[in-house]
Amino acid sequence: MIQDDNAIDRMFKAAVYKLLEIKDSDIRLLTLLQGKTAVDRGIHIGGAFSATIPLVSLYYSGAMNYDVENPTAEGQDLFVLSKGHAIAALASIYADLGYFPEDVLKNSRSGDSILNGHPGSILPGIHTATGPLGQGICVAEGFALAAECGEAADVYCLTGDGELQEGVVWEAVMYAGAKRLENLCVMIDKNEGQLDSTKGLSYPMHNVDDAFASFGWKVINVDATRYETVVEGLKEFKYGDRDGRPTLIVCNGKKGFGGISSFMGGHKVDFPDAIADQEIAMQEARRARRVKDLENLANSVASKEEQEEFRAYVGALGAGMNLDVSFSKSGDLKVAPGKKTVKIKKAAKRDKTISWNPSSLPGYELGASVSAQDVVKESMKVFALDPRVMSVDSDLAVISSLEAGVGYVDSQRAINVGIAEANMMCVGESFAAMGYNAWVSTFCPFFDWKVLRRIAVSHEERLEAGKADGWLAEGHGLDLTFLATAPNLETKTNGATHMGNDDSIVYEGIAHLQIIDACCPNQLLSIMKWIMEGNKGLIYLRILRSGTPAIYDKDYKFEFGKAAIFGETKDPDVYVVSSGRGVYEAMKAAEIASGVKTAIVDMSTIDDEMISMLHDSGKKVIVAEQNNGYIWRNMQKSLFSKKSISTENFTAVNTLRETGEVRFVHSATYEQLLEKYGLSPAQLADLIKK
Repeated sequence: MIQDDNAIDRMFKAAVYKLLEIKDSDIRLLTLLQGKTAVDRGIHIGGAFSATIPLVSLYYSGAMNYDVENPTAEGQDLFVLSKGHAIAALASIYADLGYFPEDVLKNSRSGDSILNGHPGSILPGIHTATGPLGQGICVAEGFALAAECGEAADVYCLTGDGELQEGVVWEAVMYAGAKRLENLCVMIDKNEGQLDSTKGLSYPMHNVDDAFASFGWKVINVDATRYETVVEGLKEFKYGDRDGRPTLIVCNGKKGFGGISSFMGGHKVDFPDAIADQEIAMQEARRARRVKDLENLANSVASKEEQEEFRAYVGALGAGMNLDVSFSKSGDLKVAPGKKTVKIKKAAKRDKTISWNPSSLPGYELGASVSAQDVVKESMKVFALDPRVMSVDSDLAVISSLEAGVGYVDSQRAINVGIAEANMMCVGESFAAMGYNAWVSTFCPFFDWKVLRRIAVSHEERLEAGKADGWLAEGHGLDLTFLATAPNLETKTNGATHMGNDDSIVYEGIAHLQIIDACCPNQLLSIMKWIMEGNKGLIYLRILRSGTPAIYDKDYKFEFGKAAIFGETKDPDVYVVSSGRGVYEAMKAAEIASGVKTAIVDMSTIDDEMISMLHDSGKKVIVAEQNNGYIWRNMQKSLFSKKSISTENFTAVNTLRETGEVRFVHSATYEQLLEKYGLSPAQLADLIKK
């Protein structure tokens, strides 16, 4: 019998862990239900089961402050599941908490389901799409930075030890440590397994705690096979003294831990009915034993008063974990899963319009030579007065001037992550997910395709979730601009690795990415104002490196999908189509070929109506580009939709080989590069005359 006060205290504490173990059983049973009913009977069971104790500890121990009804409300803690293969465990928890109906867990991975093989924002409560690529830790870092700019909150991330082999992880680890993000807690599910080797890592992480510590992290090692140690680790982060260091909790466990059959230790398994039913039955028997253990603990109390107090405590604690706890008069305990009531409310509409004083913005007289950097810097000094504008650079801030412009207003919203472009993009995405008008910038070829694609998936799922029957609302898409510097031949003598002659063609395969190739200072300013109107989505904006004269009036208004014509616009003999700096070379060429009526088309954004007009005009059309033919390829695609087409009047001049193969551009001066590819004004003038 329990006699002393210290023993009573220990008993109350033990009740917490015993209830967590019962909740653990319920979550595992829901996870097994997913495996049994998935459209392909498939589930990443090993990683989901090893992640269950860390996830249940996080969501049911009181360590995390979250609002199921309003997941997008500011000031609450955020969670990112970087090891996306564990989505089955997280989805079980979210169904239990009321983010969505339990029926969502059935028929997962199918075309009719919002529950996919990895997390995504189409699933209520999930803020970003992740997978086993290490990018989730970068997104979590971005959320932590956003929390420092807005209402204070803590950010948690669960990553796997396998995905620590991804280099992008260490970009975030280094930056978070250097910037002392003490509101960031990363949990490693150190289960010592991955796809090709479920019982060992391709690259063992024996000293992962020392590696994180060397970058300025506080490290806590816990036994992830026991709730006591994991909960204590979370409490140390949440309620302990903070000294400026982000926290790493190394959850030492085993792949498939918590499963009874050895089958549960696999990576992705397909569940036969016999195995699923066997495991479910044994998990239910384990749950019954856990309830009995709690009952025995409750009945060990010496006095009636203490027993009543303890039972009331267990009942209230269980209710907080969505468990229905009841004691009979004889002391028999019943713990039933709580009612799964959907609590989430549709998010409020976001007004994404950035406010600014128009009279404070710069404007440029026709012919005035201005650099794109000056336009960005001076206009951002005005736009960034709205606290929802922010920027991230990666050691090329002097080329974009984003940091100079935004930082002039608020240096906390002008982030420079160093030479870490993948991390830069993820951080920008995090701010965009929180409602910011976010800008990231680097050289054209330096954007990471793998990260760009995942961000586009996040954006698409957020748009889907913003429909009438979704949990998000209008304005919850990502407003994220990729400011691409030194496009086309602008890097000049830097060489092939820095030359942006293939970026547009490569990136146009990314859904939702809107590509713009700006030339004129007033045009760039108008593009920026258009972006600041909000809800423009993912923009890939290419800007020139050196100054150019203004060819658009101050009152020019940019429209995406609309090209512009200069020069001999009435019944010209020849049209020259270009973008970026190529527009200026085309204008010079038209002056040289003064005997020929030449119209210049600035195709800064692909304009299908303009392309159709050029085709139907019957006039000669020269498509002159300082890249591998982005406009020309889009012209072909656009014209292909017409019933009858002919390209005999079209001539393409670009950096492709004469035989049409793509290639890279090597070092030379700008003038030498123009000559090499037949793009100099004199060469274009000769072509115009022909």
